[in-house]
Amino acid sequence: MLRNFDGATLRRRSSSSGAEVIKMSQPSVILATAGYDHTIRFWEAKSGRCYRTLQYPDSQVNRLEITPDKQYLAAAGNPHIRLFDVNSHSPQPVMSYDSHTSNVMAVGFQCDGNWMYSGSEDGTVRIWDLRAPGAQREYESRAAVNTVVLHPNQTELISGDQNGNIRVWDLTANSCSCELVPEVDTAVRSLTVMWDGSMVVAANNHGTCYVWRLLRGVQTMTYFEPLHKLQAHDGYILKCLLSPEFCDPHRYLATASSDHTVKIWNVDGFTLERTLTGHQRWVWDCVFSVDGAYLITASSDTTARLWTMSTGEAIRVYQGHHKATVCCALHDGSTESPP
Repeated sequence: MLRNFDGATLRRRSSSSGAEVIKMSQPSVILATAGYDHTIRFWEAKSGRCYRTLQYPDSQVNRLEITPDKQYLAAAGNPHIRLFDVNSHSPQPVMSYDSHTSNVMAVGFQCDGNWMYSGSEDGTVRIWDLRAPGAQREYESRAAVNTVVLHPNQTELISGDQNGNIRVWDLTANSCSCELVPEVDTAVRSLTVMWDGSMVVAANNHGTCYVWRLLRGVQTMTYFEPLHKLQAHDGYILKCLLSPEFCDPHRYLATASSDHTVKIWNVDGFTLERTLTGHQRWVWDCVFSVDGAYLITASSDTTARLWTMSTGEAIRVYQGHHKATVCCALHDGSTESPP
């Protein structure tokens, strides 16, 4: 399979005559941004053209996530989550999830898209059946939740909160299986898990990343083995993100900060590979392309940017928002099964 970041996903298939046929599946690249101007914008990744704008009148948008099948976009606001049809021209959401009582700061999907998870400043982590508006499960973190990630095993959620707590929620046992506090009273702003479940990174308000190996115990719970402490920035780290599977054998950690930069670290030794400079204000969010060759960032300077990892250059600036752009979502992978 060939992945073309500029256009369609291409697959080679054999015709009845034995000739090679290339079929296109659209859309191949979905890129969306949102923030404080009450809009969600969809962009052509290569040209930088905004081809669709959704109004989000009820609040700012804190987080965006695209379903694995590329059909829907979840927008987390205050205090609700709205689900929009990616391929529709309708400005209305197809579903609204309204059980949270404060800002929703994290949202994501199970790998098959069967359910959604969220974390909120109301102190809860929740699980939702996409077909129903009410939360199916609720976990109490007892402090404002800033970040939630799903372990690749699909059976554990890991949350980080404003008081500095990291908790593992065992979805099989339906309970908290592990708690740790890397720095007391220092907010955990972002969590990221390596695609193979071997490592987790937590970033905090002091510009520090804590890195653990994840070890499977005799039961289902995951054990954290301290691996590294990285002083990545002088300011807040607003997002940390480990590179995806198709980036291997290279493994990187991206850290986006209030110091206006994004830094790229080699996970082998946590040496600084490069610093991405160009944003004029805080950088709130970032997302890798499926092969790790590109990075999208979102900033308070109202822009999003597309960076090439090989040179660290910004090769596209997405301009159109009128206030801070605080979240971005990208899906440039295939949703088809192999031929």
